[in-house]
Amino acid sequence: MKEKGHPLLRDLRQNRVKWLMLLPAAIVVILMCYIPMSGIVLAFKEYNYHDGVFGSPWVGFKNFQYFFQSGKAWTTTRNTILYNIAFLCVNTFLQIVCAVLLSELAGKKFKRFSQSVMFLPYFISWVVVGAFVYNLFNYEFGAVNSLLKSLGMMPADVYSNKGAWPLILVAASAFKNVGYGTVMYLASIVNIDEQLFEAADLDGATMWQKIWHITLPCIRPTIVILFLLAIGTIMKGDFQMFWQVTGNNPMVLEVTDVIDTYVTRSLLTLQEFGMTSAAGLYQSSISFVLVVLANKIVKKVEPDYALF
Repeated sequence: MKEKGHPLLRDLRQNRVKWLMLLPAAIVVILMCYIPMSGIVLAFKEYNYHDGVFGSPWVGFKNFQYFFQSGKAWTTTRNTILYNIAFLCVNTFLQIVCAVLLSELAGKKFKRFSQSVMFLPYFISWVVVGAFVYNLFNYEFGAVNSLLKSLGMMPADVYSNKGAWPLILVAASAFKNVGYGTVMYLASIVNIDEQLFEAADLDGATMWQKIWHITLPCIRPTIVILFLLAIGTIMKGDFQMFWQVTGNNPMVLEVTDVIDTYVTRSLLTLQEFGMTSAAGLYQSSISFVLVVLANKIVKKVEPDYALF
């Protein structure tokens, strides 16, 4: 006999244990993610300590106007998007290559050792990575300049050279994140049915043919899902990386300043809470639009791989 009532209520009765297990996580998400969203109102107010968040005077889009007229909106948006696209493309390519190469290694001990070594940088703080970069490229005693001097060459002043920093930041991001992504792709490769590879061996397929026709097509869903998730962070710069690795160097801000570092610097120097909130809302809104558009494109091409 079919139960009457609303489908949600029926599901609550039938799966009440599962719903109870989900409840703590749902409460945490509501408290930490949804309730703080009420602070978005700051983007439309001229905040002062006396009146507080909701009592401060309403100024409409004045904070957005200030952000766009500051001359930094275009530069920081351009840097944020281009850096994240570069990080996404380079890191994804290296992660897939490393995962495939590791999956083809025969020695289990060497494979485990390689995974551990590659995964280790993910746990290193950006402060430490920034110290590595500084000790490599410092003009007076950096390892690179010390090597150049020993070879009779002129040292390079990297910390005043704008053109060098895009390459340094992309390399730093790859150093920190490639190992983590490699593990995820490797887990996807491990789950591929071994019978596919055995059949390919019987047909005389080479290693590269197996990679191209079996491994890569089988991990395509993982690639698409991780790509879609990364699309949502294209407008969000890795604050710790840009702040720590560059040392907030004013000489290279034109090519290293992203929305997150600009907002933090404005908050520390100008105490403009409304403008920084407006910049954050602008950032989040574009990220949301990008995720929806990317998901629609994937849904048309490969409906099974879409997020929603």
